[in-house]
Amino acid sequence: MLLGRINSPKDLKELSLNELEPLGAEIRRYIIEIVSSRGGHLASSLGCVDITLALHYVFDAPRDKILWDVGHQSYTHKIITGRREKFKDIRTKSGISGFPNISESEYDTYGVGHASTAISAALGFSVARDIRGEDNFVVTVVGDGALTGGLAFEGINQAGHLKKNRFIIVLNDNEMSISKNVGALSKYLTKITTQKLYLQLEADVWELLGKIPSVGGKAKKLAGRIKESIKNLVVPNILFEELGFRYFGPLDGHDIPLLVDMFHQLKQVPGPVLVHIVTKKGKGYSFAEEDAERFHGIGGFYKTTGNSRTNSKRQKYSAVFGETMIELAERDDSVIAVTAAMKEGTGLTKFGERFPERFFDVGIAEQHAVTFAAGLARAGMKPFVAIYSTFLQRSYDQIIHDVALQRLPVKLMLDRAGLVGEDGPTHHGAFDLSYLSIVPGIVVMTPCDERELRLMMQASLEYNEGPIALRFPRGSVPDTVISREGKIEIGRGALIREGGDVAVFAVGTMVERSLMAADLAAKDGVEAAVVNARFIKPIDRELILSVSAGNVPVVTVEENTVAGGFGDGVARILDEEGRENRVMRMGLPDSFVMQGKREELLSDLGLDPEGIAGKIIEASRAKIGSDDGGLP
Repeated sequence: MLLGRINSPKDLKELSLNELEPLGAEIRRYIIEIVSSRGGHLASSLGCVDITLALHYVFDAPRDKILWDVGHQSYTHKIITGRREKFKDIRTKSGISGFPNISESEYDTYGVGHASTAISAALGFSVARDIRGEDNFVVTVVGDGALTGGLAFEGINQAGHLKKNRFIIVLNDNEMSISKNVGALSKYLTKITTQKLYLQLEADVWELLGKIPSVGGKAKKLAGRIKESIKNLVVPNILFEELGFRYFGPLDGHDIPLLVDMFHQLKQVPGPVLVHIVTKKGKGYSFAEEDAERFHGIGGFYKTTGNSRTNSKRQKYSAVFGETMIELAERDDSVIAVTAAMKEGTGLTKFGERFPERFFDVGIAEQHAVTFAAGLARAGMKPFVAIYSTFLQRSYDQIIHDVALQRLPVKLMLDRAGLVGEDGPTHHGAFDLSYLSIVPGIVVMTPCDERELRLMMQASLEYNEGPIALRFPRGSVPDTVISREGKIEIGRGALIREGGDVAVFAVGTMVERSLMAADLAAKDGVEAAVVNARFIKPIDRELILSVSAGNVPVVTVEENTVAGGFGDGVARILDEEGRENRVMRMGLPDSFVMQGKREELLSDLGLDPEGIAGKIIEASRAKIGSDDGGLP
């Protein structure tokens, strides 16, 4: 087998050009084998196999810098850069990351988890290269979905201005990000790739030139010039040319000899270059080709059928969110759903089908999504903005200046809050309780079960005094019903377990675990009161002071960084009242958490029932008047 001989790009270069296609087929089978067992990002990786092989065949990494704008595309890159065997443990706690990681390999030029960043970073590499007087190439592979992000065009704008040589953008156009691409740019690229006049002329010219004998390569060069001239007459590529780039394409992204030849030619082209390559997401695996959205990020599945290996009957939080959005929209025609290329992931697919005129997927453009929603809210609509917690970080400025400053009732729905598991630190929603709670006038809340999620969404709909944020985790809702109220009152928590030895204040996913922990502690003779705080801002001050009366030790539990999180808010209230309760904060550490199964990571951090019970027992034996300042 060819793959067994490839331990570095140097080994790849020793293969003949004709051996690259069968190598690509082997790599696809290998990726399908591993991902079907472990889960991962399949469709995008399969679509990028041939581009990756052609790039590493022509360019000299790591001397030449190859940057991946979306980490989902990088599986083949990892496999052929010395991590073939390690790939078997990809996305596990002890294995390699599912994304480019600069601490993992010298071939991972730049770390990335989300999109639209690599052009700006690549330009930085290019400028640094020229300052040092070096002559290596800088190549970045960008998905067409990433071009919906403003940061990508900020990079393109500067790159076109600086006109750096040996600077190449490979536009991997598969008409998709995660969901189907949307917007004017997507239509523009589609227009480029479907110019029938050009495609027919191209075929006719190549048939004619194929009959001309080659003398010293002159016919080949002539063919290239004629082809480029015809293309410039009929292909609407003016956008990239006007931005300062030499445009080449569109090319078949699965024709490796064509790609290799083009990349060799691009080495001779001065100035910044954009080569437009069309690929098929899921290439080589029929189920992924037919349903690229489902096979974008997928758990384990059976290769022969494409069916999932898990058959959980428990409903996902995102599904509950999507169902409730439809119910709210049926009762209120001012309800609007906005998402940023995450229609499927946030559970809004059915909403979009039911209310197409009130559903907006803005593409990978989180900043625009929030300010767009601000305009909707100012015009009297009720926008719900559904974005993954980690990606909402991109719109922090808009949340503060465009929404909160004007007290606009934008409803921020944060999916994938807390640890998301195998995707690791680029995707963990570890900071939202901290970064949102310092914004003046915002309401921040998190549900403990399905019932509470629905009630909080209803409360969000009715709240018109300013922005409100609701964060919920990836995965399934709890089997047990914890919340019993029929309505959520803004800023009010609930005492759900009595106890006089320790006061436990928990939010979101940690409520159920804290109840279980209290039962475990009771077996050791420690009776803990458990509060479902619900609100991080405004915190239920009255309830906190009541349950912690008598200076009982306090334990706070959250699936958020302990730095500036819910626990700090509780401690601040006690301090303001001159209380001497010892406060022990439990949460995510003040550091980045690596990848691994979610339950595995939470257990390692002491955020399982046993770990929380241990902290409750420790707190009950602690001296009054000390504060541990959070977990180490």
